[in-house]
Amino acid sequence: MNSALACPAKTMSVVNGTNLASLSDGELVVLCQKDNRGAFEVLVKRHQRTVYGMLMKLAPDWTDTADLAQESFIRIWKGINKLQNPQAFKSWVVQIVTHLFYDELRRRPRRTPILSLDQAMYGEDESDAVTRDIEDPAAGPEELLQRKDLDAMVQSAIASLPRQFRTAIVLRELEDLSYDEIAHLTNTDIGTVKSRISRARSKVQQILRPQFGESKKLSA
Repeated sequence: MNSALACPAKTMSVVNGTNLASLSDGELVVLCQKDNRGAFEVLVKRHQRTVYGMLMKLAPDWTDTADLAQESFIRIWKGINKLQNPQAFKSWVVQIVTHLFYDELRRRPRRTPILSLDQAMYGEDESDAVTRDIEDPAAGPEELLQRKDLDAMVQSAIASLPRQFRTAIVLRELEDLSYDEIAHLTNTDIGTVKSRISRARSKVQQILRPQFGESKKLSA
């Protein structure tokens, strides 16, 4: 993604003798709210992989992810003056990307039916689950490779879920949002969010069980 497109102006990498790249997100947001385009360039470079990756997880079958990531940063720039808590920038970015995703869902013709949670689909036992490991910097090359392979398999399993289940588990497990935050973003009640996440975890386990048995679990 060409970050210059999101902020098409001459930028500065140093403000008052301070290298912008050394500043926190919150400090950069404050500068952006003073119309500092260079600060926004740094935020784009710092978070473009996260935005792109989140869209890939939410909509793995869409072919215009790069364009949507660009649109996300355009929305971020247009709305950054309204962000009252600069320290909450990352959470706010997640909200922007999620809202863009839902806007696109409403705009595009549906290719798959929306499943009812009243329909029995997956197991309901939250203890029956499989999770991603957090990479340990002290691990050896072989273990790191195994964890990378596991992460890829989990991502593939999540991508195979129906949309509403995939969205819920991506926001919970990969973006670390609370149940309340997910309910707000997806415009659903908290009970529905918990049910979707539970069912998604069970399905991921079913997919991964042949490779890993019962040893890996998704966090609650």
